Amino acid sequence: MTDRTGSDGTASGAGGPAELRRQIAETRSQLGQTVEELAAKTDIKGRARARAADLRDRAGAMTVQLRSTAAQATHTLQDRAKGAGHTVQDRAKSAGHTVQDRAKDTSHTLQDRAKGAGHTVQDKAKSAGHSLQDRARETGHGLQDTVARAGDTVEHRAPAPLRTPVRYARQHPRPVLIAVAAGATLVAAAMLTRRWASR
Repeated sequence: MTDRTGSDGTASGAGGPAELRRQIAETRSQLGQTVEELAAKTDIKGRARARAADLRDRAGAMTVQLRSTAAQATHTLQDRAKGAGHTVQDRAKSAGHTVQDRAKDTSHTLQDRAKGAGHTVQDKAKSAGHSLQDRARETGHGLQDTVARAGDTVEHRAPAPLRTPVRYARQHPRPVLIAVAAGATLVAAAMLTRRWASR
């Protein structure tokens, strides 16, 4: 469809002047947008500011994200540290109880051994005491027999004036044994005194 102009210079056709005005306004609007786009492209400072603001916004968002991640990591590490601390405490308590139990067992074992050794020593002492008592009795009986035999011999061989003391000694052997023991002790003391004096 072609526009035809008449002799008066106006466009002839369906739209007429109103159509021309609309087209002019539309063209002006398009030119304005194009000019604004060109001006925005040539505005380096404005573009740099916009870019810097965009980078600032991104950096702020990344900072917030990094802080959140660091906080989460800190909480995770704290939880792990607490768990490890509780584990170490539990192991230390368990080891302490084990050592205490072993010490108690060792103490009871040592006490039992000491009691057993004490009873053994007591039994040996009692046995040794009984053995010494038995030997002393046997020795005493032997001495009594010896004194009795010696008394018989002396009584038969002794002259008449000495027979009465011999009979007394036979009838009462203890005083005679005591006297003999005292005499032996005096003789032994005298011998020791001489030995010390000779040194």
